Amino acid sequence: MPVIFDTHAHYLSDRFDEDRHEVLANLQSKNVGNVVDCSVDYDSCVQSLKLAEKYDFLYTAVGIHPESVCNISPDEIEKIAQLIPHKKIVAIGEIGLDYYWDTPKDLQKFIFEEQLKLAKKCNLPVILHDRDAHQDFCEILAKYKPRAVLHCYSGSAEMAKQLVKDDYYFGFGGVITFKNAKKAVEAVEVIPLNRLLLETDCPYMAPVPFRGKRCDSSMICHIAEVMAEIKGVSYDEILEITNQNAKTLFNIK
Repeated sequence: MPVIFDTHAHYLSDRFDEDRHEVLANLQSKNVGNVVDCSVDYDSCVQSLKLAEKYDFLYTAVGIHPESVCNISPDEIEKIAQLIPHKKIVAIGEIGLDYYWDTPKDLQKFIFEEQLKLAKKCNLPVILHDRDAHQDFCEILAKYKPRAVLHCYSGSAEMAKQLVKDDYYFGFGGVITFKNAKKAVEAVEVIPLNRLLLETDCPYMAPVPFRGKRCDSSMICHIAEVMAEIKGVSYDEILEITNQNAKTLFNIK
């Protein structure tokens, strides 16, 4: 059976404090093959790397989340850059724009662009966050054209059609299992199979039938079932295709 590749997780969340290592140690027995753990600032980059060193299947994305930009040190990006030679780092992320929160937009855009420059310099893919910022987000993407995945894609199907032309990948998680997920489902319908990725964003966004509970990577099976139904292919095909897509993006053999 093809295995699960969770392209976006947050195992440093305090919601895993009581049983983090127990959860991680059991994932492979639940058909999880690989996981990318995403950082939000320098400290989480360091902690995520420590986790990745303990588990062969776990990889790290290093970066500054847009919600963290007001709380970082002036040399934060430089310190992150010094970590990048580590063999378990496979991407810059999670980075982007989030206009839902009252965080200075100009600062968000500056930090976002600096990290896109770093990704290009280091030849690493990027894990992108876009919330209520589609116009500015797309303008910056058009400027840098990174090799990237749009995590928890929230744009329209029409926007997805345009972004596919620039070879972006699109990550989908528990949202596509929700009853009110019409927009996300429409996007999955128009995105080619070779551009789709599976993710949890755990501990958040648990899929049906676990909605409202803590999420972990093993729950991707429910997301994959819905994605397979939307695309008219088998469950095994979705796991196999999204696994290969992730390995291609993150350059994992």
